Amino acid sequence: MNRKGQSDTRAFHFKQFSLNHHRSTMKTGSDAILLGIWARIDNVKTVLDVGSGSGIISLLIASRCNAAIDAVEIDLPSVEESSDNFSNSAFADSLNIINEDFNEYAKKARAATYDLIVSNPPFFTSDLHSPNLRKTNTRHTTRLKYSELCSGVNILLSEDGSFNLVVPYFMHERFIAIAKKDGLFLNRRLLIFPRRGFMPNRINMEFKKTAADSVETGYFIIREENNNFTAQYREWLEAYYLSIPEN
Repeated sequence: MNRKGQSDTRAFHFKQFSLNHHRSTMKTGSDAILLGIWARIDNVKTVLDVGSGSGIISLLIASRCNAAIDAVEIDLPSVEESSDNFSNSAFADSLNIINEDFNEYAKKARAATYDLIVSNPPFFTSDLHSPNLRKTNTRHTTRLKYSELCSGVNILLSEDGSFNLVVPYFMHERFIAIAKKDGLFLNRRLLIFPRRGFMPNRINMEFKKTAADSVETGYFIIREENNNFTAQYREWLEAYYLSIPEN
């Protein structure tokens, strides 16, 4: 909020594009940004962003490769905002926004067509729901359950493709078990720590239709004990942020 009590409607500026996100259910945050940077894009020609919100992950991936990207989002104001963001970017020709429920979108699929599927999915399953229905549908699994997400991904993902998402760390083992039932196996993960010395609070995970001999594990620390951003954070984000403050 600004000093007059009004919502901040300024755009979020990256080096590659600008992003409006005040109409979307979820604002731009480190979860989506780190996932968009971490996802591997080698030889990726087709991408699906599930629950795309303002389009931040789609735009980050578009800035890293020449893939054709579909973004599926059920919330109409979010769709309208991401459509504007896509149109105003240098990657407009490669981005396509779809206003539809992901379950319905997956049911209509006739073939596994995506090399990469990414998602920053809803993650509250037992907390009290927000009185804001739009935010509840986004943050809770009332509209898109993990089992439904994995089932849809299994339909849409190519045989050699990868599914990348971010979830709270305390829920990752549950998600791995659900994904396995749909033939999706953990191949790579990134444990994300909010501050040095703290436990991880988020985890990025990459799933494939083939089980790995061993799971590749990385570690990412956002802030030092004095609350300054780590050198690792700066190294990852300097290619995208216009500037990175000291803290």
